[in-house]
Amino acid sequence: MGILALSFTFFAQEIQHDEIVVNIEVPVRIFDRGQFVDDLTIDDFEIYENGRPQKITACYLIKKTQIERQEEKDIPLSPDVSRNFILMFDLWEFFPKVERAIDMFFENVVLQGDSLIILTPVKAYNLKEIAWDHQNKHQIADQLKKIVRKDAVMGNSEYRNTLKDFEEITRELNTIVGIQSAARSYSEGIDQLDYSLQKYQEALSRMKNQREVDEQKLINFSELLKDRSGQKIAFLFCQREFIAQPMPKTISIFESQSQFRPDITAKLSDLFTNYRRDISIDTNKIKKAFSDSSILIHFLYITKPPENEAGIMFKEQSEDIYKAFSEIAKSTGGLIESSANAESSLQKAVKASENYYLLYYRPSEYKRDGKFKNIRIKVKVGKYQITHRSGYIAD
Repeated sequence: MGILALSFTFFAQEIQHDEIVVNIEVPVRIFDRGQFVDDLTIDDFEIYENGRPQKITACYLIKKTQIERQEEKDIPLSPDVSRNFILMFDLWEFFPKVERAIDMFFENVVLQGDSLIILTPVKAYNLKEIAWDHQNKHQIADQLKKIVRKDAVMGNSEYRNTLKDFEEITRELNTIVGIQSAARSYSEGIDQLDYSLQKYQEALSRMKNQREVDEQKLINFSELLKDRSGQKIAFLFCQREFIAQPMPKTISIFESQSQFRPDITAKLSDLFTNYRRDISIDTNKIKKAFSDSSILIHFLYITKPPENEAGIMFKEQSEDIYKAFSEIAKSTGGLIESSANAESSLQKAVKASENYYLLYYRPSEYKRDGKFKNIRIKVKVGKYQITHRSGYIAD
């Protein structure tokens, strides 16, 4: 994910450390049939760290940027409820519904005083406070749409060309189907098939390199997020991937006609039947890093279907990215939403973000040992959907 490989010079951690006393901050969202539950008190919650119950020291009910209610069993903590939004676009096309999502975000979500970072396949943009003094929301939204459109086209041009290569090679393969049984035409057809399969294999290798996720850059990104004060909310727009390949009937014909060439049948199986693109990162390590940074990541998966073309099957090839970033979003307490409607997905994610409880607890046996501490939160009475970050690193 190239957009997450960018370097930043912003961001600060919310965990309040003291040489003797440590209070761990956990934003918690409670839902009952999709509606936020706002009538819970500090005594309704239970917190467990690595399976052990912990003492809750404070509970704050937050709605947008306002503390609506507070309960403290120790000294006041003065939580920072400022909002830091991050819009991340991993796109190689720009859709009208992405435009509408951006418009909706500026019209209904972002407020003056919120910070906003925009990440595209090309670079990062930081909306500074001064921008609000010179432009209104509509002007800023229009500028952002132009930036995202331009960067999506420019930043992923090589990947888009590779997708076109798959289509061209598939059309080429479709012209080879009529291999004749005569010795010469058969030999020529098999050689042409072998050459086309080799080109397809090279395209797969290019695609893998172009979509490779850099584990260390993700770790560095999460560490930069860790240094950002206030509440951090990210919306990751990720486009569903499809690659062109021959129809199953065509592949069966190739297998039948190349039965005396086991190298060809093996290639057909490897490229079209058994091929899968495995992600090369330690997902658990990434999940822990992002949970520790206390950023809420909503994974918004844009499922626009491909255009139909006779003789071509478009196979989804983003299961590796989808699985990895779904798990990362879940570990931060975020939403995973799959839809062709980017505006609708963003609306659901915003609704799941704006209201929350801010809980603090004091670990009973805190040690700066660099280990990840699992957090689990329960509500004593009732059956609710509860989302929160999965833990923190005691450093």
